[in-house]
Amino acid sequence: MKLFDLNRFSRNYGFLVKIGAAILYSVMIAVALNFFWRPGHIYSSGITGFAQIVNTVTSRYMPFTITTEVMYFALNVPLFILAWFKIGYEFTGYTIFAVAMSAIMMRFIQPTQVSLDPILCAIFGAAFNGIGTGMALKSGISTGGLDILGIVVRKKTGVNYGKFNILVNLIIVLIAGFLFDWSRALYTVLNIFINGRFIDSVYTQHNKLQVMIVTEHPNAIIEGIQEKMHRGITIFHDVEGAYGHTEKTVLLTIIDTYDLYDIRTTVEKCDPFAFMGVTEVQKVYGRFREQEVV
Repeated sequence: MKLFDLNRFSRNYGFLVKIGAAILYSVMIAVALNFFWRPGHIYSSGITGFAQIVNTVTSRYMPFTITTEVMYFALNVPLFILAWFKIGYEFTGYTIFAVAMSAIMMRFIQPTQVSLDPILCAIFGAAFNGIGTGMALKSGISTGGLDILGIVVRKKTGVNYGKFNILVNLIIVLIAGFLFDWSRALYTVLNIFINGRFIDSVYTQHNKLQVMIVTEHPNAIIEGIQEKMHRGITIFHDVEGAYGHTEKTVLLTIIDTYDLYDIRTTVEKCDPFAFMGVTEVQKVYGRFREQEVV
């Protein structure tokens, strides 16, 4: 018998796992920012990158300086409000905690002295942040920023969010080139790419899942799923449960990993007694709309 079962621990102590993951992420991003990105004049992706840009611009051209950690939290506040109304209070609560802890750690975890090659700063900064972000996503929490915007856009439109994320990061790279020099822009590109690879190595958010739902209330579940996500559903009528010999319906669909929370809560709301099985899918052929969230 295993002395420690991580999956069982996650199920029984989900709150502690999420809080621990948020604290780990906050430490990792603080180390990435203060030990590597800031000394190497390298920008992160997304909201963190824009917070760094505001810090650089205000320190250079303004009589006051807005610190990265303050701007990082401030830029997330409108997204907290959006998440509260469009996603859910539990999701928003964990996100606020993760972002607040990150801002605190950015302020207090400071190196004594760092002097590294910019390429090493890009690699190690991306590694620390990528591992921390991957662990947070794997534990079922968001790190704020573009995650929130991506989920809301996907829920409302079903459009490919990856294109928007590429555009945002392209803007950050161009600003890095103008503020410093184009070699720093190249290092920022390297940082963003490696960061994404580390996130994927810890937690691949674009994994496809096959979901099978056995229910006595298929119509309500179908309407709930198609309202929240743009997914096709195959319906198997007139199946029978072996235990009670009652007539049931089987629903079969393919989703992204990020859809799992939505589909689980929808099924629980429409039919608390429904049975749901989830398996990983290696390949998907045919008409399947990619819904990338970064």
